[in-house]
Amino acid sequence: MRGLLTHFSGVPLIATACAATALALPSLPLPANTANAAPVAAVSAATAVSGAGDPGSTRSLPLAPLSRARVLGAAPEQGLYRAGGEHFSLLGVVWDDPGAELRGQVQVRTRAAGTGAWSDWQDVETHNGGHGPDPGTAEAASRRVRGATAPLWVGASEGVDVRVRAASVPVRDGRRAVGARTSAPLPSGLRLELVDPGDDGTPPDAPAGTPHTVPDTEAARAASAANTDVAGFGALEIPELDKAATERELTRLKGPARTASYIGARPRIVTRLGWGADESLREPGLGYTRTVKAAFVHHTGSGNQYSCSQTPSVIRSIYRYHVKSMGWRDIGYNFLVDKCGTVYEGRAGGVARAVLGAHTLGFNSDSMGIAVIGTYTGTEPSDAVVTALARLTAWKLGLNGADPQGRTYLTSGGGNLYRKGKNVQLNVISGHRDGFATDCPGAALYARLGTARSAASDYQGR
Repeated sequence: MRGLLTHFSGVPLIATACAATALALPSLPLPANTANAAPVAAVSAATAVSGAGDPGSTRSLPLAPLSRARVLGAAPEQGLYRAGGEHFSLLGVVWDDPGAELRGQVQVRTRAAGTGAWSDWQDVETHNGGHGPDPGTAEAASRRVRGATAPLWVGASEGVDVRVRAASVPVRDGRRAVGARTSAPLPSGLRLELVDPGDDGTPPDAPAGTPHTVPDTEAARAASAANTDVAGFGALEIPELDKAATERELTRLKGPARTASYIGARPRIVTRLGWGADESLREPGLGYTRTVKAAFVHHTGSGNQYSCSQTPSVIRSIYRYHVKSMGWRDIGYNFLVDKCGTVYEGRAGGVARAVLGAHTLGFNSDSMGIAVIGTYTGTEPSDAVVTALARLTAWKLGLNGADPQGRTYLTSGGGNLYRKGKNVQLNVISGHRDGFATDCPGAALYARLGTARSAASDYQGR
C-alpha cells in the first residue's frame, strides 16, 4: 500500500501508531475498541448496506459574450441560458487565473425540477478569493486551481440562466482618474459549474439510520481510519461525550501531563462517511499542520434556502465544487455547521488532529476553519449555530491547550492584509475577515463571535 500521509511545503506530518494500525484494517468495518475510544455506533458487517449510489456529477459550461462590445479583449457581459436538460442543485462561476478578481456582478435564475417554475434572479457572491490554500504550498501551486465565486445552493433544478456583468470603473491616466468610466475586464475562461450532489449511498427503501460499509478503496479507508483515535472504524458519527469522559479522552490522546488542561465536552460530529463523501474525488494522502492555535469562522456564502435534512447534500456539493471546479485537493474547511447547529467533519484527516485546511488564505497553518452553511451578511445566525461554534471550539481548542477568549500569534503565509512572514496577533476565535480583507463570515455572524468566545470559555471551565 502506498503511503497515505502527504508532506506539504514547510508543514510537518503527524503520523500516529493508531493511524498506522487502522490503515491495515480489513475492508469491512470493525467494532469500536472500547478500551481506546468512546462507544460509537460503528458499522457492522451484518447490517451494513452498499455505499455505492449516485456519485453526483459536475457539468462545466463555457460562458459566451452577450454583446459585441470589447474592453481590453474581454466582453463586458457574458452568460448562458439552458431551459432544461440539466440536473443540479448547486452552481458557481469559475475562471482560469486564481489570482484574478471578478469585478462585476453575477446573477442567476434557475428552473425548478418537477414544477418547471423559474426562480427570481439571485446574486452570486463574487468575492471568494480569501478562501484557499496558502501561497507557495503544493496545493496552491497546482495547475488545476482556478478563481471562483462562492457556490450557491439552488435546490433540485433543471434549467439555468446566468449573467456576468463587468463593473463600471474610472478610466485612469497612470494613477489619476480622468473622469470617464469604462467596463472592468472580466477574467478569461469564465465557466458555469453545475453540481449534482448525488446521494449518500443509502438505498431509498433502507430504514432511517441504516449504516454504510467503508468502500474498499485506499482513500476511503484512510479517511475513516484517521478517526479511530476517537471512534470505531466506519463510524457515521463521533458521539458527544460529557466533560468527565472528554477529560479522560484528553489524557489518553495527549498524555497525563494534559490531565489538568481546560477542555469543553466533545460535541457530536457527523463524519465524512456520515455525510456521504465520495473519497475518490479528493487527492490521495492526508496533510497536517503542527497544532491548532486559532479557529477562523466563515460562512459559505451559499444562501440560506436549504433545510437541515438537506445539509449532507449541500456539503457533498460544496466538496465537489471545491475539488472539481476550483481545483483544491479536498473541501477547504475543517468543520461545517448547519443552521440547526449540527457539526460535520470537513477536510479528511481526523477530527481530533491538526488537519491542514484551505479556508483562510495566508493563515491555514496552525489553525482550523469552521464554516457555517449559509449567508450571514444580514441574516442572524440561530442560537443553535452560536452554541455549536462554542461547543466545537471549546473542545478542539482545548485539545490543543488554547483559550477561546485569548489572543495568539500566527505567521502570515501572504494575503491582502498581511505580508508573507509577518507575525500577526489575532483572537483565538477569529472571523475570516480578521486574516483577510473580506466580508466573510458576514456582519451578522461576525457580531456573534464575542458570545461564542465567552460560551466556549465557560464550556472549558475557565
